[in-house]
Amino acid sequence: MYVVAGATGRVGSAVARQLLSEDAEVRALVRRQVDADGWEAQGAGARIVSLDDRSTLTEALAGCAGFFALLPFDLTTNDLNEHTERLVESIAGAVAGAAVPHVVLLSSGGADLAEGTGPIAGLHCAEVALRATGTVLSALRSVHFQEKLADVLDTARESGIYPVFAGSADVSVPMVATADLGAVAADVLQSPPSVSEAIDVLGPSYSERAVAAVLGRALGQELTVEVIPEEVWADVLTEAGFRPRIAASLAELYRADQQGLLAPRGDRQVSGHTPIDVTIDRLLAAS
Repeated sequence: MYVVAGATGRVGSAVARQLLSEDAEVRALVRRQVDADGWEAQGAGARIVSLDDRSTLTEALAGCAGFFALLPFDLTTNDLNEHTERLVESIAGAVAGAAVPHVVLLSSGGADLAEGTGPIAGLHCAEVALRATGTVLSALRSVHFQEKLADVLDTARESGIYPVFAGSADVSVPMVATADLGAVAADVLQSPPSVSEAIDVLGPSYSERAVAAVLGRALGQELTVEVIPEEVWADVLTEAGFRPRIAASLAELYRADQQGLLAPRGDRQVSGHTPIDVTIDRLLAAS
């Protein structure tokens, strides 16, 4: 039996669906009864669990062969570090308490670094804490999610502007679809390695300008790509509604990406192949 955290999110739901499609036994962790009912209707077991509730999480992990874990970043919190530390302590404690043999963690490029990467530093802490439990850890260090453009979809529709928080809109970088990431996670859960490893999960490469062109065609309008200057990243994010400390952390993340700190440096690499136009069509169909 495999336990999947974040089963109502994009990646967690993709992992759970992929496992169910392969006739694996799944226990989905959710926050609400309606979500539990939905997964049970699809053939999965379900538990209502908060990941910062160590005791309940330990019970939910009992007897599992593998656990898909993640850190749900709360960008509305006053103290991102305290929020992350509480989650990491609970998750690692539950993994140790339930003697989980294998954990697949949704991590990120740059998680090998302890600082200078904004919220990714929390994933570094999670990797370190989980390795210390004695479990075999498979850290999936993903590149950019293709679905990140959902964050600017309303802006693009309403204003015709596609904002880019980078030094250039013309540098191609790998972008992976969450469906592909879910398939990788499901495969690793069912074929665990003998020792812990970091797996770089890549995808097709696109520039932000190329993504904007595909999105514009799908929307039936021409989008203007606006590269936001680095010196105002935090200010623009604050004006968009993020708390100042969160805006500063996100600006540090964007800066780390520009500096190459999020580049793949894992033990091995796998790659998804879903093209960006397929992901855009899915996002628009769901919006």
